[in-house]
Amino acid sequence: MSSTLIRLILCCIYCVKLAAHAAIAPEQIKQLPPAASHSIDFTKEIKPILETSCTKCHGRGHDKGGFKIDDRETFLKGGDSGAAILLGKSHESLLIELVMGFDEDNIMPAKGSPLKPSQIALLRAWIDQGAKWDEGVWLGKVEAQNLKPRAPEISTNTKFANPIDGLVDTYFQTKKIKWPQAIDDRVFARRVYLDIIGLLPPADELNKFLADHSSDKREKLVQRLLNENQSYAEHWLTFWNDMLRNDYKGTGYIDGGRKQITKWLYSALATNMPYDQFVRELVNPTPESEGFTKGIVWRGVVNASQVPQMQAAQNISQVFMGVNMKCASCHDSFINDWQLADAYALANIYADKQLELFECDKPTGKKAATKFLYPEFGEIDAAADKPTRLKQLAAAVTSAENGRLSRTLVNRLWGRFIGYAFVEPVDDMEQAGWNSDLLDWLAEDFVAHKYDVRHLIKQIMTSRAYQLPAVNIGETSKDYVFRGPSVRRLSAEQFRDALTTLTGIGYANPLAEVDADAVSKKDKKFEPPVEPKWIWSDADADKKAKAERVYFRKTFQLALVPTEAKVVLGCDNSFNLFVNGIAAGSGNDYSHPSIFDIRPHLKKGENVIAIEAINHLPGNDLPTPAKAIAGTENPAGMIFYARIRGQEKNREKVMDLISDKSWTWSREKKNGWEKSGLAAADWNPSAELGNLPMQPWRMRKDFIRNKLAGDHSGAVRAALVAADPLTVALGRPNREQVVTTRSIEATTLQALEMTNGETLADILNRGAKKLTEDKVISRELIQNLFEQALGRKPSSLELQTAEELVGKPVKKEGVEDLLWAMTMLPEFQLIY
Repeated sequence: MSSTLIRLILCCIYCVKLAAHAAIAPEQIKQLPPAASHSIDFTKEIKPILETSCTKCHGRGHDKGGFKIDDRETFLKGGDSGAAILLGKSHESLLIELVMGFDEDNIMPAKGSPLKPSQIALLRAWIDQGAKWDEGVWLGKVEAQNLKPRAPEISTNTKFANPIDGLVDTYFQTKKIKWPQAIDDRVFARRVYLDIIGLLPPADELNKFLADHSSDKREKLVQRLLNENQSYAEHWLTFWNDMLRNDYKGTGYIDGGRKQITKWLYSALATNMPYDQFVRELVNPTPESEGFTKGIVWRGVVNASQVPQMQAAQNISQVFMGVNMKCASCHDSFINDWQLADAYALANIYADKQLELFECDKPTGKKAATKFLYPEFGEIDAAADKPTRLKQLAAAVTSAENGRLSRTLVNRLWGRFIGYAFVEPVDDMEQAGWNSDLLDWLAEDFVAHKYDVRHLIKQIMTSRAYQLPAVNIGETSKDYVFRGPSVRRLSAEQFRDALTTLTGIGYANPLAEVDADAVSKKDKKFEPPVEPKWIWSDADADKKAKAERVYFRKTFQLALVPTEAKVVLGCDNSFNLFVNGIAAGSGNDYSHPSIFDIRPHLKKGENVIAIEAINHLPGNDLPTPAKAIAGTENPAGMIFYARIRGQEKNREKVMDLISDKSWTWSREKKNGWEKSGLAAADWNPSAELGNLPMQPWRMRKDFIRNKLAGDHSGAVRAALVAADPLTVALGRPNREQVVTTRSIEATTLQALEMTNGETLADILNRGAKKLTEDKVISRELIQNLFEQALGRKPSSLELQTAEELVGKPVKKEGVEDLLWAMTMLPEFQLIY
């Protein structure tokens, strides 16, 4: 048969098909649902139908049958079978025939659910009303957003010290929004404690912060909390465990089909590993970090979209690039432009041999190329061995030209602290954000500071934007307008740690494989140069000393005002600390040394550290002031270390103070004993002691290092243990899939667990028992609980009600009820 004859036959077939589609048969017209009678809103009513049912084949760069629905022009043009619609004549339109299924061999949509009669009624009315198409609506392939680095211009003519606020101010002007008043110090402190280290602010630290009147105290608090390496790392384990699918038990851990990365992750967080290095060590893993890309070897039969190599592709694209490839791992995506071949191309980098494409778990016989999602950031040599390919992939992901990497993390952290990210959802970074200038500036500033995550956090938290009053953003959409951070709920781990703070009932043992001591040893920042000495008035005080008060002093010079000054101090039995005559702290638990920030009290020139050290009477009573009591001998000692740092001409100035024989002491409390200028000629040099035998700690260099590195809570944190029924109910995921955001919606399960759950009931029961083991005064107990839980004292009405609940004398059941009532308060459960 000649080619001319073939073309003639095909032409005839085509003409016959056109004729068949010229109009819907009369008997079929009767089957059509009536056209909707109201005026059609294209964006609200038609666009969702097209996006859900048509774009897979005819939009987002697809043109099956030559038909594209990118815009109204291409829609009206039609495809190989002619025009899709006849304006004003829906009953004669090919589109309606196809969605009705009149042509059994050509039903649309070809895949997915058929249209409902109500949807067809909308399409008919839209066609009959002229097929209006709203301006700016584009259903074709969208150019990827947030790829190339971009540094927006920042006006130097601004009243704001933090560039974030200058950019927000411009945004506010366009939205005609006035700057609200910033939150007060109490709310700010609670917000940053929970956001940085995940813990409620201790009452003594909160009160010291409130009493500080320096203009930079908020910035100093943020920096101090960021320096608490252990507490910081334990808190942020939760954020990264969710995203990196890292847990301590569950699917795969029994049979070796899964591997923890907790030691590596904890170390990376505690030492503030630069983010680009962090990513490289996950993409091209070390033996300690390989569990992320190793994925889970699922038991039983799984589909092709969950083989380990595909898991690696999904995880890397979602976590680091903000691209969800799960749809495209099974078939060409319905929700974005990514295709099955793209997912397999990335998975091939981790495969020992080129993978065959499986579409919806059916083999296709085809194979994809081997490449990164964005080849412009780096080529992958398909012929190279696997280690070389992984190295090339890591280089591409962390390339200086890849602006998506930095933007993705900035977007996630802004969303975490503010409650709504620049780009929502956070795994759809192909879209533009509500403030692209601010997103881009933060990303470039992050890169300019060598991918320092803590710098990024500090930049956000020291902004006025972060310190605005919390607002209830309700139902969010593309019309979101930033007015301040949203009201947020405590995470499951934050809530559980808050219960530990309030009740003293924590977890017995951690499951997480971390080595806090090894991390702190790596961090020379906290390495004390010498060990302090136990000191007292008498050389044999470590064996026995009279019950008395001893006053210690140390005078020293500072060449400049320091930028950091932390003290670790312990005393058997108790102490009061003064710095330049100002009360700076106290402690009465000799088994746990205290840590204090004395930076606000130091000055250039002469400074004085003064300590009132008290050896208690047997039974723990205090001796009368300035009088030793014979016959009450028991071991005594005081030990002190101060780490003081300053900056001068970009060089660090160091001064470390320790307790030793250079300190002087007196049993007499003279006027001005705690200030400079005291004539102390009659004061005596201190005696250096051995270690006190009853002490469970020894103020060695390693102890001080760990203390200064951030041993904040002293309790096993919820992030370090497996999920229990309470944390599961509060939203902790099983981490078998990447989880980048947790649901903020309250659930029936949560309500049941909070009211009748055994886990919470047991914690409150044991907590009440512990709080009432010693004789306690109800008013003092109530005030302490309010300060710990809410950061404030109770009102007179709250105090009266609580006293009635607790009872006089205090009853365990009453304390248990009070604990439950307090933990149910929105003021306790929410971050304002």
